[in-house]
Amino acid sequence: MDFIYEENRIYLKDINNNVIAEIEFEKTDENFYNIYHTFVDESLRGQGIASILVKKAIEEIENRGFKVQATCSYAKAWIEKHKK
Repeated sequence: MDFIYEENRIYLKDINNNVIAEIEFEKTDENFYNIYHTFVDESLRGQGIASILVKKAIEEIENRGFKVQATCSYAKAWIEKHKK
């Protein structure tokens, strides 16, 4: 899958250029980025795409030198489940 990276978003598009999966995050202060939205189209559900998006977002945020927090319910639950 060819994920597209932007400043505050990672996403996938289908062949018709429609967004079919995305995760959005924003810098909230000098130390943190907040993951606030995760979406996966029904056609992709059950394939672990949301989990991949959260992993990629966390990796991107940490590579920028920031810590992660989440107000998105999916991302928050994922982080709790996969704490190091």
